[in-house]
Amino acid sequence: MNETGIISKISHQDFDTTYQKLKSVIENNPNLRIIAELNHQANASSVGLELNPTRIIMFGNPNLGTPLMQNAQTIGLDLPQKVLVYQDAEGVVKVSYNNPLYLRDRHGIKNQEDILNKIAGALNKITDAAIG
Repeated sequence: MNETGIISKISHQDFDTTYQKLKSVIENNPNLRIIAELNHQANASSVGLELNPTRIIMFGNPNLGTPLMQNAQTIGLDLPQKVLVYQDAEGVVKVSYNNPLYLRDRHGIKNQEDILNKIAGALNKITDAAIG
C-alpha cells in the first residue's frame, strides 16, 4: 500500500486502550480541542458490513492551524488534525496521521516552518503516548 505523506506507528496495546490513551492525551492538553470522533466500524455495522476496529479522532489548535490556512486555504481539506486508530487483518493495532511536512508541500505553504515543526513534534508526542 502506498502511504505517501502518512506516518504510521504500531501500538503495543490493544485497540481500545490505544484509542482511550490517545483521547486522554488530547483532552488533557489545554491547547487542543477535540472536534469530532468517528467510529468507522460502528458505521459499517449499521449497514450490515464488517470492518475491523477503526476510529478517527479530529482535533485542533486554532492558534496553529489558522496561520496555515491564511497561507493556503486549501489546507482546510486536511485540518483539523486527524489521528486514525485501527486494527489490521493480522490483529496489529496502528495509529496513523498526516505528516505536516507533506501537507506543507501538498498545499504549497510558505514561511511557516516553525508552526509545521511544532505540529509535527506534537503529533509525534501524542501518538507515542497513545502507543506506549
